[in-house]
Amino acid sequence: MIRSVKVRLKPTDEQERKLWQSAGVSRFAYNWALGKQKENYTNGGKFLNDRDLRKELTVLKQSDEYKWLYETSNNITKQAIKDACNAYKRFFKKESAFPKFKRKRKTKPSFYNDNVKLKFKEGKFLIEKVGWIRISEANRITSKKFYNPRISYDGKYWYISVGIEQDKPAVTLMNEVIGID
Repeated sequence: MIRSVKVRLKPTDEQERKLWQSAGVSRFAYNWALGKQKENYTNGGKFLNDRDLRKELTVLKQSDEYKWLYETSNNITKQAIKDACNAYKRFFKKESAFPKFKRKRKTKPSFYNDNVKLKFKEGKFLIEKVGWIRISEANRITSKKFYNPRISYDGKYWYISVGIEQDKPAVTLMNEVIGID
């Protein structure tokens, strides 16, 4: 069973600057991908898959104007493009409204961190290109394997939300022994 845990981060000033930068890069990549999809659709093109958009962004990053994208993890831009493409697909399947561009002042700052590169030890998380960040409740993290880690800011504090592998809870085990479904 996978259980979701949200824990407060305690970054230094330099780490907090990098967290803000990562959230900004995520917002940029999402908006860029959504703009490409919208432009392609108005020109009569078919849906652009996220792999093609990621390749195009990689070429764009190599220009001098977009070198700043290299200061953050490439997984942030990769996941933001995937999220934009999924939102666009959901609209055409009539599962949601047309995706909106993320605005700096209206959108919750957040970004994805690769679960393979996320490390935890002694009350700290290693976030790629940010460093080891202390957390407030280390005893809530009971696993070394994480699923879909997202870092977000709620207006006052930074948080990390992760899914962690957990054994079956005692109530479920008791119900299985007794024979209750």
